[in-house]
Amino acid sequence: MNRAQFLALIAAVVAAFVASSLWYSPLIFGKQLLELSGAGLNPDPAGTKIAGEILRNIVLACVIARLIVLLKPSDWKHALGLGTLLWTGFPFLLLSGSVMWQNVPWILAVIHAGDWFVKLVLMTAILGSIRERTKAKALAQKPA
Repeated sequence: MNRAQFLALIAAVVAAFVASSLWYSPLIFGKQLLELSGAGLNPDPAGTKIAGEILRNIVLACVIARLIVLLKPSDWKHALGLGTLLWTGFPFLLLSGSVMWQNVPWILAVIHAGDWFVKLVLMTAILGSIRERTKAKALAQKPA
């Protein structure tokens, strides 16, 4: 992994963490989440939970980066398509199952699904764009 790829990975992790933090803040869906989940969500989570969430985002970004290397989307728009496909195949289906089988309120599942959609789209766009720039740079350096 070169420096640009590493920085893109860090950018994807930070972007997903910030977006998710905003998503679940009182500014967007924090109040609804608290009401629907019935859990006593702490607005100031422990450092271990924050570290755990960052670690989850690092693992997710690494998986997406690997998929981008293997699937070679031609540009960031195709990478967005990959993010949407991943969202449909995994968080969306898993969360719909929790609604069907565990009686999770559908609105709560939609809130979580939205968070996952934002994370996956952000990460795939960022990681896909670095692949696009790396590819363009390599083409520009090729002798004519």
